[in-house]
Amino acid sequence: MNVPQTLDVEEIKRILPHRYPFLLVDRILSVEIGKRIVGLKNVTINEPFFAGHFPHNPIMPGVLIMEALAQVGGILALLSVPEHQGNPAIFLMGLDKVRFRKPVVPGDQLRLELETIRGGKKFFKMLGKAFVNQTLVAEGELMAAVGQGGD
Repeated sequence: MNVPQTLDVEEIKRILPHRYPFLLVDRILSVEIGKRIVGLKNVTINEPFFAGHFPHNPIMPGVLIMEALAQVGGILALLSVPEHQGNPAIFLMGLDKVRFRKPVVPGDQLRLELETIRGGKKFFKMLGKAFVNQTLVAEGELMAAVGQGGD
C-alpha cells in the first residue's frame, strides 16, 4: 500500500472521525505501516480545556495527552490494515503503564511517537511516548479495537 510519509490535517480528517475541538493531531511526520508513527500536536492557549484546567496556571490534562497518542495510534492502525480503509471506527480499549513526567503548557509542541507491540486485523497494542522538545512528558501502552461500532 502506498501511504505518504507525512499527512496534513485534511488528510488526517479523511482517516479519523474526530473533529474540532476533539481532533488532537495537527500533522503526521512519518509512518512505517504496521510498525511506527510520529505525529504532532501544537498546544495553544486557545484550547477549550485551558479555560478550566487551570485558569491561572494552564496545563494540558494528562488524559488528553493520552487521547492525542491514541488518535495518532489510530491512524497507524487504520492505515496498516487495508480492509479498514473507509471504516474509521476505532475504539480505545485500555491503557497500561501510563506515566506523566512533566506538565504540557500553551506554546508546547507535542511529538507523539507510537510503536506497535502487537498488531492484527482487529486489535492493536502500542507503546506511546509524548515529547516536548527532547523531554519525555508522558508514556503508556494503548490498546485499541477496530470495528463497525457494534462489533
